[in-house]
Amino acid sequence: MMLILASRSPRRNELLHMVGVNFVCIPAVGEEKVPEDLPVSERAEFLARHKALEVAELHPEDIVIGSDTLVILDGEALGKPGNVQEAEEMIRALSGRTHAVSTGVAICSPEGVRSFTSETEVEFYDLTEEEIKAYAATGEPMDKAGGYGIQGLGSMLVKSIHGDYYTVVGFPLAEVIRHLPEEYRPFGKV
Repeated sequence: MMLILASRSPRRNELLHMVGVNFVCIPAVGEEKVPEDLPVSERAEFLARHKALEVAELHPEDIVIGSDTLVILDGEALGKPGNVQEAEEMIRALSGRTHAVSTGVAICSPEGVRSFTSETEVEFYDLTEEEIKAYAATGEPMDKAGGYGIQGLGSMLVKSIHGDYYTVVGFPLAEVIRHLPEEYRPFGKV
């Protein structure tokens, strides 16, 4: 039985490697569509299940982990910016405010599907226009939900977090490990 990460995310890949978990990467490739009437609070978990189930269909005897992260401000999900201007707009909207980062995880195995959502509150400093433009110009925001990466230069924008840091990175690592079979846990039973 293999453990499969159904994600292209280099951050998720690095985190599992960091704790010594043996896995292979087989990214989901299907279109990410969310029903319009689905509450924002349920969307990350819905997308995680969609990704995990897509890959599990081809690997039914294995364990497949799917994950998705959303940045939520004022009840609306912020996607990934398509260009520098959109990145600036997102960072400007987050400046001086608290938002939620919601990461959904789904684990498919021959026994069925388990899923959960981890949410962390993030507060940004009041940012100057120069800081916003300089950060957006780095290119770091381009592949990140909400237009920033807390594990990189975006860490300079963050005043505080309340919750799991790795949820903000995009993969609530300790909680994921606790949902895996014992043979995939670095310390066995946790």
